[in-house]
Amino acid sequence: MALEITDANFEELVIKSDKPVMIDFWAAWCAPCMMIAPVIDEIANEYEGKATVGKVDVDASMDVAAKYGIRNIPTVFFFKGGQVVDKQIGAASKQVYTKKLDAIL
Repeated sequence: MALEITDANFEELVIKSDKPVMIDFWAAWCAPCMMIAPVIDEIANEYEGKATVGKVDVDASMDVAAKYGIRNIPTVFFFKGGQVVDKQIGAASKQVYTKKLDAIL
């Protein structure tokens, strides 16, 4: 299951992570976000121990969403060493997300 990432724990779980991080920026009212939610959880389970996979609710964590200029959701960011190294805007297939994650492992 994907970690819940908030304004309060973002720095600790994402910026300071020693593993690659995949973050799904989403909202409860977003139909495409709900569509990819099971895929994000699958990836979180499959990459456990190799990468961190989390979700940021843009309505609850507005500071992080604003800092990264999230305008469309779902948007998935990929971090390595605390820096954004890739992103996917809009819903995509599991293969698209895992390919991007594998590239930074």
